[in-house]
Amino acid sequence: MQTRNMRAGTGLCTVLLLSACGSNHAPEELNQMPSYLGTITRTDYDGKSNDLLTAGLGKTGLAAAAPAYANAESPTPLELRRNAIHANYRAVLDIAANSGYGTLYGPNVDAAGNAGSGEGLIAGSEYIAYADDGTGKKNVTLMVQVPASFDPDRACIVTGTSSGSRGIYGAIGSSGEWGLKKGCAVAYADKGSGTGLYVFEDDSVNLQNGVRAGRVAAGKNALFAPDLSDAERQAWAAANPNRIAFKHAHSQQNPEKDWGKVTLQAIELAYYVLNERYGVLARDGSSHLLRLTPKNTITIASSISNGGGSALLAAEQDTRGLISGVAVSEPQVQPAPSTAYSVRQGGVVVSGPGRALFDYATYAALYQPCIASVAGSAGRCTALVAKGLLSGTDLAQQQADAKRRLQAYGWLADSDPLQAAHAGTNILVAVTYAYAYGKFSVTDKVCGFSFAQTDGTGNPIAYTSAQKAASFAAQNGILGNVVYENSVGGAKVYTAGVSPSNGLADQSLDGFLCLRSLATGRDSVSGTALQGTLAAQSVRVRAGVAEVQATAKLNGKPAIIVHGRSDTLIPVNHASRAYVGLNAVGEGAGSKLRYIEVTHANHFDSFSSALPTLIVPLHVYLNRALDAMYAHLTVKQALPPSQVVRTVTRADASTLITNVNVPPIAAAPAAGNLISVTGTVVDIPN
Repeated sequence: MQTRNMRAGTGLCTVLLLSACGSNHAPEELNQMPSYLGTITRTDYDGKSNDLLTAGLGKTGLAAAAPAYANAESPTPLELRRNAIHANYRAVLDIAANSGYGTLYGPNVDAAGNAGSGEGLIAGSEYIAYADDGTGKKNVTLMVQVPASFDPDRACIVTGTSSGSRGIYGAIGSSGEWGLKKGCAVAYADKGSGTGLYVFEDDSVNLQNGVRAGRVAAGKNALFAPDLSDAERQAWAAANPNRIAFKHAHSQQNPEKDWGKVTLQAIELAYYVLNERYGVLARDGSSHLLRLTPKNTITIASSISNGGGSALLAAEQDTRGLISGVAVSEPQVQPAPSTAYSVRQGGVVVSGPGRALFDYATYAALYQPCIASVAGSAGRCTALVAKGLLSGTDLAQQQADAKRRLQAYGWLADSDPLQAAHAGTNILVAVTYAYAYGKFSVTDKVCGFSFAQTDGTGNPIAYTSAQKAASFAAQNGILGNVVYENSVGGAKVYTAGVSPSNGLADQSLDGFLCLRSLATGRDSVSGTALQGTLAAQSVRVRAGVAEVQATAKLNGKPAIIVHGRSDTLIPVNHASRAYVGLNAVGEGAGSKLRYIEVTHANHFDSFSSALPTLIVPLHVYLNRALDAMYAHLTVKQALPPSQVVRTVTRADASTLITNVNVPPIAAAPAAGNLISVTGTVVDIPN
C-alpha cells in the first residue's frame, strides 16, 4: 500500500503563467489537488490474489457464504474490504441459481455480454480519500478505481455513488462492475450517509478503512460520531442502554442535500488521480500537466436508487461540463412540486405525481404493516379502523382497502403483491429520514423512535465485540432495528410496540401516526394543525425535504432512466415519471432525456428468485442503458426512444432467466410501447 499526503489546492486545475515571469513558453495547465480532499490512500491489486471488483473472491466466492475472519474480534482492513464487497455486491444483485448471475451479468460476463468460464477478477488501483470542510464532521468517503485496462487515449469515467445508505462499496455490483469491465475509471461516493456505527457505551466509531477505534483516538478521522459531549454521551447511555447512532440518521447535516455535489467531487477526484498517473511532468519537475479533461474524456453519471438520484442531481448541478451523459436505474429522486405537467397511463391522468419520499414513505408505513398482517396478528389493521383511517369488517376487507388507499396515493396495481414484503423497508426509511431531514440529534427520540439491536422479545441488547468489529462490512448504512421508546410497558422493537392511545399491540401505530404528522403538518387522525413541539419538528423536516428537491433541468445532457413498473419502494409515479414531466417543463423540446419503464421489475432484484412468477431482474437494463449511453457518446448512436419494455416472468425459480424473459430495449419500439411527451404531458401506455 502506498499512501501520499498531497498539497491541497483550490480546484481541479490551475494555470501557471510562465510568460508573466519573462518566459517565452506557453502557459501550462497543472494538475492540482482539490482543497476539500484529505490524504489519498492508493492500493494496487494484481487481479490474481486480490482485485478491484470481487476482492479476490471471484464469481464463485461472491456466490458463496461470506468468508470468515482470521480473528473475528479484530479483522484486518483487507478482510473488512473483502467482506464489504461481498455484502454490497450481493445486496444489489440477485445471485441465486438461474437468476441470470453468471449468464447475463456477473464478474465472468464481459463488457460485450459474453459469459466466460473465468472468475472475473480485475487488476488495478484503488484511491480513497475523505472530502471534508476541515471539521471532520462531514468526512464523505470518495473512491476511484482505475482498472489496469484503462486507456488514457480512450478515457472514460463512470460514477458509482452508493445506493441506499450504503458505504463506499455500495455501487460495486451495479455501475461499478460495468465501468471496470469497460476499462473506465469508476468514481464512487458514499454520499455522507454511508457506514458509521457509533456505540455509546464504549464511545467507539469506524475509521475510513473499517476498523474500530475510540472517538477520542479517531479524532477527525472517524466516519461518524454524534455531536455530543462526553457527559451527554454518558448520560444518554445510562438512561438508554444499548441504543446506537449511525451517520445517515444522526449526522444532523441532511446529507441528501449534498448528494449531487459529492458525486461531482468524486469525478474531480478521478480527474486528479488520473492526471497524476498519466499526465507528464511540468517544467517545475514536480507537478503534472493536465492530460485528461472533459474535452477528451467521457463521463457517465450512473448508479441505482439513491445513487441514481445522486447522478441526476449531479448532472443538474454540473456547471463545468464534467458529465457527458447519464444512465441510471430506479432513481430515488424527488422532483420539486409542480402542477405544470401531467402524467397519464393508458390515457388516464395520474393523481398527484411527484410526492416527496418522506410523504409517501410515512404513508406506506401506516398501511403496509396491515397488508403484511396474518390472522391472529391484525393489530395494525384493527387500530387503523378504530381511528377512522381504514375500512372493512374483517382482515381481508381491511387489507384490500389498504391496497386501494396505496394505489390512490400513487402506487400501481403492479405493486399490490409486493406491498407486504416492503413494510419493514419503508419503516426504516420513514424513521431514518425523519431524523435526517429534520437534522435531529440521536437524543431527540423523534416521535418516540430510536435504533438498537434487539432480542427475540424485542428488547434492546448490546452489540458483541465481534459484531462491532465487523460492522463496516456487515452494515448497509441503516443500523439496528427501529425501537419504539413510548411503547406501553417500556421500549420495544416497533413490531412488538403497544400504542399508548389504545393499548393495542399495533406495531407502534402511535409513533408512525406522529411521523405522518411531521410529513403533512397536520394531526394524522383529526386533521387539525400541529401545535408546539410537533409543529416545530414538522417545519424542520419539511425544510429538509425542500433542500433535496430536483429541478429536472439536465442542461441538455443526454440521459436514460430505467425503472421497474412494480417498484414498491420508489413508485414510478413519484420518481421517474414525475421527473420526466418536470424535465419537459424545464427543457421542452431541447430535452435529451429518455425513459425506459420495465414491466415486472421491482426495486430489489432478489424478488426475481423469491417471486419468479411476478418479478424479473432490473439490473440487466441498467447495463443496457449504460451500453446505449456509451455508444451514443462514442459513436453517435441514436438514443433509444422512451418506451415500456415488456418482460416475461418465469414459471418457477428452477427455470433459467434468458433474454426471452428480459428482451432488449428496442431501437424502434412498437407503437403500443412508446412513451411520449407532448408539451408537458407524459403518456405511458398500459
